[in-house]
Amino acid sequence: MPEYLKTVDDFHKAIKEGVVVVDFTASWCGPCRIIAPHFEELAKQYEGKVKCFKVDVDENSDAAAEASVRAMPTFKVYKDGSAVDEMLGADKDKLAALFAKHAA
Repeated sequence: MPEYLKTVDDFHKAIKEGVVVVDFTASWCGPCRIIAPHFEELAKQYEGKVKCFKVDVDENSDAAAEASVRAMPTFKVYKDGSAVDEMLGADKDKLAALFAKHAA
């Protein structure tokens, strides 16, 4: 189960090294709840290749603002601290492709 990043400092530490996918989500977001099990399954499938975290945009608005999140769910891919890709929406096939692309 991907860990929730509670503070902007947690966010900075999490994206610092390697390939990281962050799910920017909200408890009230229906599409976020629908895609969550798929994100968790991909996190297990790519364990050791991709680190996965979640940010609740209401609880950690500083990290969401810093990442320029405009819609939920937003999945951002970071490599060694820099944003390299993103996906908006709850499309499980696109999410799987995002993981496959960056796990290589």
